Parts: sequence; C-alpha cells; structure tokens
Amino acid sequence: MKVAVIRFPGSNCDLDAVYVLRNVVGLETELVWHKDFNDGDFDAVILPGGFSYGDALRAGVIAAYSPAMKRVKEMAKEGKPVLGICNGFQTLVESGLLSGALLRNDCLTFICKWVTLRVDNTETMFTNIMERGQIVRMPIAHNEGRYYNDAEALREMEENHQIVFRYSDDNGRLTPDSNPNGSVENIAGICNLEGNIVGLMPHPERASEQILSPFKTDHGRLLFESMINTIKRMRRM
Repeated sequence: MKVAVIRFPGSNCDLDAVYVLRNVVGLETELVWHKDFNDGDFDAVILPGGFSYGDALRAGVIAAYSPAMKRVKEMAKEGKPVLGICNGFQTLVESGLLSGALLRNDCLTFICKWVTLRVDNTETMFTNIMERGQIVRMPIAHNEGRYYNDAEALREMEENHQIVFRYSDDNGRLTPDSNPNGSVENIAGICNLEGNIVGLMPHPERASEQILSPFKTDHGRLLFESMINTIKRMRRM
C-alpha cells in the first residue's frame, strides 16, 4: 500500500499526516509537492491542513486549481480513497469534489480546541470500522470552517447519507453549545455519493495517539485504519 500526502505552498499539517501514516499505522507514505503529483502509483491521497497560498482570495480556492487536483480528481473517479483535512476539506469543496461551502466562523475568530463529534455514516472509506452514533474527539484549528449548504442540498445529503460527522455533546445531541463555528446542522464532515471522498474540519492526524489527547483517546486513527481496511478490500477484488 502506498499513500500520497500533497504539499501545497502554505501546508503546515502535511508532516503530521505523514508521521501518523508511516509511524502510527505503518503505511508507505510519500510527501509530494503539488506540482509533481502526476503518478498513478498510489492507493489513496490525502490533502492536509494548513493555509494553502496563505488563504488568499478564499481558503482552499487557489489550491483547488493546482496541477495536483487533476490527478486527485482522476483518483476519485477511479474510486480510490481521497481525504481532505481542514484546508484539504476546503480545497475539495472549492474544486467541486464535495458539495457546499466553508465560511468564516460565526465568532469571526480563529478557533483551536478539541471538539466532540458524532459519527453519522460508517459506510465511507474512512469510517467503515466505526460505529454509527459513536462519539469521537478530535481537535479543530480553523478560521473558515463553518459548513454551509442550501436547504435542498442538505435534504439530499441527508437522504444519501453524505453527512459523516457532526459536532455534538458527549451524549450525541446536536446542541448549539457543541457547535464551535456555526456550521449548518452541526456538520463537521461530509462525503460524496460513493463514499470514497471525505472532507472534515477536525484533524484526525492530531488525534491518532493517546499521548496527544487530553481524553487519552486515539479516535483520529480510526479514519486511517478504515482507509487501510478499504485498500485491502479493493486489492482483493
């Protein structure tokens, strides 16, 4: 198995992702400069967090037109796992691979803290070893993380099980207090119809070792282990 982590100008969570993939879950991982990502010899691709191009114009919008995204879109069409974390999520949305928009936090300030999430879809390539309704904890660190979509699109996403993670309280309830940025319907992460593309604002790579968590959990690791499970299954087909 071989996974690519794409580095854009301004990426700052790329090495964190590489470390977790290589040293925590044991995957062969290559850090690839965005202009050089044209090799088809990867089983999955991850767009990391950070501030690509300094968030100029709008978070993720310039990276969405990077040469790397042509190959990312090809991999997505091939059904391979594609994960966007924070700025990577913003890039997936701006590129049209995921629906909606990510707006400025409703508090109008940068937010960096641990949050509680409820898993609403366990059929994606990054959640298939989780349980529906499971409560997980990961940190967020963003300025433009408020997910938005119109009512009709949200209805379709709900019907198609495209809402993957929601901000919740410890009991899985979707409360205003548990929503850190004002995201519509407490949405923290979504997927495409096929479930091979997932984007989320929380950082699983920062929550993959218990020593880093104030809750002594490693819930972020579940996304990467689900990806491994997916790749193994695809290779047996």
